[in-house]
Amino acid sequence: MTKRFADNPESDQCWQNERRQRTRPSLASAIGEVVKMNFVQNFCTALEPMLRRVVNEEVDNGLRRRIPSYARSNSLLIKALGPSTMQLKFRKLLTLPIFTGTKIVDEDGNPLEIYLVDINNNQESIISCAIKLQIVVVDGDFPSANSNIWTSDEFEKNIVKERRGKRPLLAGDVSVTMRDGVVTVGDIELTDNSSWIRSRKFRIGARVVQGETPGIVIREAMTDAFVVKDHRGELYKKHHPPMLQDDVWRLEKIGKDGAFHKKLTSNGIKTVQDFLKLSVVNEPKLRKILGLGMPDKMWEATLKHARTCVPENKFYISRGPNHTIYLNPICQVVKAVINGDTFFGKDLSSVNRAYIEKLVEEAYQKWNSLEVVDGVMNETPLLTQGDMAYQYPHNNTMTMAMYEGQVFPAGQTTELAFVSNKDYVGVVGSTYFLAPTEAYNFAESSSEGEFGATYNFIK
Repeated sequence: MTKRFADNPESDQCWQNERRQRTRPSLASAIGEVVKMNFVQNFCTALEPMLRRVVNEEVDNGLRRRIPSYARSNSLLIKALGPSTMQLKFRKLLTLPIFTGTKIVDEDGNPLEIYLVDINNNQESIISCAIKLQIVVVDGDFPSANSNIWTSDEFEKNIVKERRGKRPLLAGDVSVTMRDGVVTVGDIELTDNSSWIRSRKFRIGARVVQGETPGIVIREAMTDAFVVKDHRGELYKKHHPPMLQDDVWRLEKIGKDGAFHKKLTSNGIKTVQDFLKLSVVNEPKLRKILGLGMPDKMWEATLKHARTCVPENKFYISRGPNHTIYLNPICQVVKAVINGDTFFGKDLSSVNRAYIEKLVEEAYQKWNSLEVVDGVMNETPLLTQGDMAYQYPHNNTMTMAMYEGQVFPAGQTTELAFVSNKDYVGVVGSTYFLAPTEAYNFAESSSEGEFGATYNFIK
């Protein structure tokens, strides 16, 4: 029989159909299984928060029993989840302008300082724990002009990164640690200019490193917006005012390595002081060196800029067999002693002009070998104040002065320059000070037989 059944294909087919029918679920059972699975899933979803809350409560209770300080820190965390009342701020404004590769400092030339402030009362706040801060570059248009409030996400979106292929935009001490609510930022500098972003301006920002104050929100600090120029712009920048020892190309209308610069240096005029000295001693020669390529207006602009230079309280003494002349740093005569007679200020007009010009020319030619004295030394004589284009107050305080037998109150002492005790002129006890002086040059523009009064160079 077994063999018969095995050889009967119809029987095999029948058993297969039977098994298939027995294993195929009915529609009702399938629906029942789906409902059952949905119920279990929904139940677990509803149960999970309850279990989490119970577990958290039990863990908190256990920690409170074992770690008393946990209760205090937890209450601080819960309190901090509210709106932020603390903000980072920069202590002072920045020194402008700012160039690439140049250290960024505050308006007093010191490193930037960041402190923590309570927004509610604008008072400095102190946090005993150390907080790590990150220094970043922020778009100059952020935040908007009519808003001083922003979120951390908005701040993050406005952080400016370096251009592709460039070095990090901000280099130096970009990570600092704040202790007791204050921190000084070390050397930081920008490596790229700000011309490539829409606002064309940057801000320096400071923010708390994520995770440093869990649950405590401290608003970021930002400086005012500023323009960043390439360092090569600073290399060619004109100085206002110029210094006597500045290269002559620092003057207006004289470009570095340009035609005028090359003409001047080839004639030994390398500094602003050299330029001014020759303009006093022989202005036509200076004009001739510059040539016809410099028109009158350009010349006037250059000379005007040169005359704003910062003065030095030094005097140069040229001595001869029967004369001693005192000159300021740009070769203007401030005193002359000729054959034992001393001449001050307008008194020089009574001396032969050609003779004085000769003495000045000789002093100019041997300038580097002249005796140099400080302008505030007791033995340094100065002149009385004449008709000057600019007035400057004296350097030191005094109450009265005697000059040629007359006593002047303090309010009039800007009219005098005090000289040494040896000359018995302008002596106030043992105190001597530098006042404005009148000096003369010998330019062709002077009227015949008179000395041309120059601008007041000495402060």
